[in-house]
Amino acid sequence: MSKYGNQKTVVDGIEFDSRREARRWRELKWLEKAGEIRNLDRQVAYELIPSIRSEETGKVIQRGVSYIADFVYQTVPDGKWIVEDTKGYRTEAYKIKKKLMLWRHGIEIAEV
Repeated sequence: MSKYGNQKTVVDGIEFDSRREARRWRELKWLEKAGEIRNLDRQVAYELIPSIRSEETGKVIQRGVSYIADFVYQTVPDGKWIVEDTKGYRTEAYKIKKKLMLWRHGIEIAEV
């Protein structure tokens, strides 16, 4: 178990960080099969802050910051993209990344 009480769960041969995330995967797969969503993907990375490199050496002196979405999919029939996160506990880091996603990409994360 993790420090937030999550229990790793395997569904369709994929390991998920929590039972909640695995359950949501099953629901989304069903919705995709039913034709209500399309282009379902998981663990999609979005750059929030790029790496910073030294002008002298070109070496990375500060790593970039990314947000990894649990799920990304399009709704049918309008084709709207949804970026989704299954949240049980909202860490301070997550709260900042959520704001950065809206500011940097214009994407509001849907929380389930």
